[in-house]
Amino acid sequence: MPKTMTERILGERAGHDVQPGEYTTLCVDWAYVQNGTGPLSVRQLEYMGLKELSDPERAIVFLDHASPSPRQELSNDHKTLREFCERTGAVLSDIGCGISHTVSSEQFVRPGDVVVGADSHTVTNGALAAFATGMGSTDVAVAMALGQTWMRVPESWKVWVEGEWPVGVFSKDFMLHFIGKVEADGATYKALEFLGPAMQALTMTGRFSISNMAVECGAKVGMFPSDEKTRAFLKEYGREEDFKEVGPDADATYERLEEFDISHLEPQVAEPHFVDNVSPIGEVKKVHADQVFMGTSTNGRLEDFHVAAKILKGRKVAKGTRALVTPGSRDVLLKGTADGTFPALLEAGCVITGPGCGACVGVHEGVLADGEICVSTQNRNFKGRMGNPNAFLYLVSPATAAATAVTGALTDPREFLC
Repeated sequence: MPKTMTERILGERAGHDVQPGEYTTLCVDWAYVQNGTGPLSVRQLEYMGLKELSDPERAIVFLDHASPSPRQELSNDHKTLREFCERTGAVLSDIGCGISHTVSSEQFVRPGDVVVGADSHTVTNGALAAFATGMGSTDVAVAMALGQTWMRVPESWKVWVEGEWPVGVFSKDFMLHFIGKVEADGATYKALEFLGPAMQALTMTGRFSISNMAVECGAKVGMFPSDEKTRAFLKEYGREEDFKEVGPDADATYERLEEFDISHLEPQVAEPHFVDNVSPIGEVKKVHADQVFMGTSTNGRLEDFHVAAKILKGRKVAKGTRALVTPGSRDVLLKGTADGTFPALLEAGCVITGPGCGACVGVHEGVLADGEICVSTQNRNFKGRMGNPNAFLYLVSPATAAATAVTGALTDPREFLC
């Protein structure tokens, strides 16, 4: 029977063919937590009397939120997780290594894997043709201990995208446009499979950005087929042997088809306080930006900073605007330093922070003051997301963020790129 990517991967890990709507138990390739969700996982394992992990080398603990720790109670959480890794043999990705979803794609996840993480943006790894999804801390704790999880097989949507990418328009713009169309809960518990010439044309960085935001319209996962770009990405990290071809059958049956032509797409903006409150930038008021934030699991890869540096190099961050730059991993920081990207951003007046989540969740580094506006490359703009419910957050691409940093107000990047 013809299969979608979701049906193929979950069927392989379940050991039998699966159908949408079916509940099944399946083997898990990777289970991970971060320091915001991990302490609960550790306590739940202790409560259930589960002292050993099924495969410690496939259980990962990331210290990426509030990294390094800014407060005593968070430092104690870090200590708990380090001791857990020492005791059980779980893999520890310590402070400064980077964001869980960035590092997992660089070092661990393979096409065809099933990945569960106690963080909703685990879906990022779908760009590697993996079924990657977020779950609660207890579910992930059980997956670490038993190497299995149970799941309802989601219905799959075929997202077919054609057209040539316009100058100044990036994968973030497409995904904001998509979320604006289907709305924040429009794809709840669906598996999105991104296909078509425009999706094939994307770099892996572009694919990661789209997969990362699949959860923002409620999706269970957002996946791309593996191809030569996937192989090249794995090879870059010394993992070419992890490559395998994973994709849907040409005649697979989908619950729904969503078709797009991005040839005339404009840069997009999600205004406060909802990710689906999306409009083309020309229809959005040119608000002053007190802060610009570039990074996160959505847009914290080297290519994202190349885009920003292309606009900021030789220019200065506007007076009255501060620009924060947070690389998604140590590898991104090292490569971006070596090729001149981060020095150029520093010269422009940006503040470079250590690899990690940075200001995204409002725990430290970049908390906004009352009434302030931040133009950001992250994935969520909920009220209070960056630590202050009296502030306002606009979501954009790295190009739009960089252009805004130069002018001090929300700015169409095509003014600098065309």
